[in-house]
Amino acid sequence: MRILLLVSAFNGLTQRVWCSLREQGHDVGIELAPTFESGAAMTRAVERADPDLILCPFLKHRVPDTIYERWPTVIVHPGPVGDRGPSSLDHAIRDGRERWGVTALSAVEELDAGPVWATAVFDMPDQPIAKSALYNSRVADAAMACIGEVVRKVADGERPIPAEACLRIVPVDGELPLLRREDFRIDWSRPANELERLVAAADGAPGAPAGVNGRSVCVFDAVASPEHTGAAPGTVVGRNVDAVAIACGVGTLWVGYAAELSGRRGAKLPAAQVIDASGAPFRRVPDALAETTYVRDGAVGYLTIRSYSGAMYTEQCRRLTSAVEKALTEDTRVLVIKGTEHAFSNGIHLGTIDASPDPAAEAWDNICAIDELCLAIATAEQLTVVAFTASAGAGGVMAGLCADVTLAREGVVLNPYYDMGIYGSELHSWSVPARVGEHRASLLLNRKLPISVAEAARIGLISAVGPREWGEFTTWLSSAAQGYEEPATLGWMLAARAERRATDRPLSYYQTIELAEMARDFFDDRNAFSVHRRAFLRKTAADATPEKLRFSTARV
Repeated sequence: MRILLLVSAFNGLTQRVWCSLREQGHDVGIELAPTFESGAAMTRAVERADPDLILCPFLKHRVPDTIYERWPTVIVHPGPVGDRGPSSLDHAIRDGRERWGVTALSAVEELDAGPVWATAVFDMPDQPIAKSALYNSRVADAAMACIGEVVRKVADGERPIPAEACLRIVPVDGELPLLRREDFRIDWSRPANELERLVAAADGAPGAPAGVNGRSVCVFDAVASPEHTGAAPGTVVGRNVDAVAIACGVGTLWVGYAAELSGRRGAKLPAAQVIDASGAPFRRVPDALAETTYVRDGAVGYLTIRSYSGAMYTEQCRRLTSAVEKALTEDTRVLVIKGTEHAFSNGIHLGTIDASPDPAAEAWDNICAIDELCLAIATAEQLTVVAFTASAGAGGVMAGLCADVTLAREGVVLNPYYDMGIYGSELHSWSVPARVGEHRASLLLNRKLPISVAEAARIGLISAVGPREWGEFTTWLSSAAQGYEEPATLGWMLAARAERRATDRPLSYYQTIELAEMARDFFDDRNAFSVHRRAFLRKTAADATPEKLRFSTARV
């Protein structure tokens, strides 16, 4: 089928849909809605594409009637049947809903009111979950199920059914009001667990505004602690690395990230870079906010890394390198490095780079620090296994490819590099060709397009793909690690690695070449890294849909 994705951005869900449909053999193209100045221009673009089906998995713009009256056009809405409005997930999280859903419906004049093609319902997590994490996990899984059903029904000539004829599994009816920033304002006299849910619901945008130390900020990545210090609500009472603890009416709220709020919201940065906690005592951070955790299971060690939104700033990369090096001193034979259920890594931290007084110098420090992490993984004596538990990009992908074995969870999307005006480092000129060959490596690295882990496994970029369901994946990962630790298997794999290392150039050779290119990109800004960086952080809409996203892009 010829399928056009009409979207507001080529985001995580859109990329997953694009990869999945292409793997199924469909001819898939993309048009970015913000690039059109008028509905007529959008219609002309669709006329040129002339698709069999238009899917809108992430669309904030209205579809003109000149499109949906001529081509089957299906909106994927992040709410159950009967729900309408732009703040569906915000309401679901803030209100503590036990169940929520996704609905695929035909585009009509009234937003989110068309006949229903498919719907999927899921249980909400017991604990508050950040909106971006929910969107990229359970919402995305439900959306994929709906899209699969839509494609099947369109191919079979079936039609959607009126919304009023659908079974309402989740009780909701009508348009929920748009929630703005002020609807999430933090009142520190409230219990910490209520504020944790409020911050989770406002995650990404619009953010939860708060007053701290007489300054106006937005807070993100918050975890409640029952610890009650007796301090006045709103007082900064603790710090751990870059997380900041603030007293509440009941308990304490730990904040991992914050942004200045003076008119326009500033960049999201590690909380201690925005909120002054210099006079606060050190306190133990809740486990849910811990940057790393390490556990052993016999001869296998498991190091879990956590980074909000996947970005890793300079000091964080150094701490992660230390955590890897410490884990490698344990009496183990296999080290498994994995992310959390909702995040892995996207490489260097563009936000802290942009906020630095000297962005070029900070970018250089950041890339050198993540390179050290890659070297620690690549030169380990033990067998190293990296598990992509969630989608990853840029240096996060390359760090994972430095391991002896790279595994992934079904549904994960890998973005080897972005169009960011930089050459890239993280030993990619060694790891990628070693896995897929020079020609395929060149295609992957130069085209800068996402790839599903199913495709990555097919071409040999990663080793294997495990189940999507989190509990099943962790069991599968443990079984795989124990299998690698079996003496005969481990001996063979270590011997093969030693043979490869003996015939290869030293890793410093690759790192030196990469960093020389990066130095020119950072300090000379030869490919407009500063412009690309700011556009990415400010979510600036593209001027036009890149040609590589249109129809008939060949697979690697």
